[in-house]
Amino acid sequence: QVQLVESGGGLVQPGGPLTLSCAASGSIFSIYTMDWYRQAPGKQRELVATITSSGSTNYKDSVKGRFTISRDNAKKTVYLQMNTLKPEDTAVYYCHREGGASIWGQGTLVTVSS
Repeated sequence: QVQLVESGGGLVQPGGPLTLSCAASGSIFSIYTMDWYRQAPGKQRELVATITSSGSTNYKDSVKGRFTISRDNAKKTVYLQMNTLKPEDTAVYYCHREGGASIWGQGTLVTVSS
């Protein structure tokens, strides 16, 4: 049974930083492309960032320069470092493992508010 366990969500003021973690169990991990998605209230889920097995990254335009996706294969963990957060970044953030049988984390809520 492959599982993705997320942590790090919470309440943060505009302009502040927050780092999310996603720890994988029961998988090889290093061969998979990993993603972070988010879903804001009343909106569809959207892709925020991607990192391939070779370390290549891609980002949604609105988070470029502010968010950084990274991975530590030894720890079987993927991270999303978020800086200069804005109220429009408020959403439930989901970790995702690509593949024939894609795997999703449970989601962690990030609220950006004064």
